[in-house]
Amino acid sequence: MGVRKRQAATLIKDKRKNLGFAKLNNCPSSPRKMRLVADLIRGKNIDKALSILRFSPKESSSKLEKLLLSAISNWQSKNKDGDIEKAGLFVKEIRVDGGKMLKRLRPAPQGRGHRIRKRSNHVTLVLGASDNSKI
Repeated sequence: MGVRKRQAATLIKDKRKNLGFAKLNNCPSSPRKMRLVADLIRGKNIDKALSILRFSPKESSSKLEKLLLSAISNWQSKNKDGDIEKAGLFVKEIRVDGGKMLKRLRPAPQGRGHRIRKRSNHVTLVLGASDNSKI
């Protein structure tokens, strides 16, 4: 590998050191339902986001809570010497995209069949450290 390529790779790695990343694929609920919960925590501090998810009655909130805990764990594994309290982690980006769709037929009157679309989604969660804190 060339010297410039290695330098560029280390620069990218240093930039991403302050980010925690987690992804949830093929979650069996519709993207629209998941976005309702994801919009509640976008841009929030991780403590506040965890409390919002813990007390939300939606089914998607438990899955997002688990994903957020995973992203926090991933951030900790990148920053061995970093402290979560001092880092000021917040939900920098949360994106909900459509996933695979299972197509089924439901019997309808007069011998017809109506198509049922069972939707799934992909959730991408990125944590960022606030700029005013020193890690």
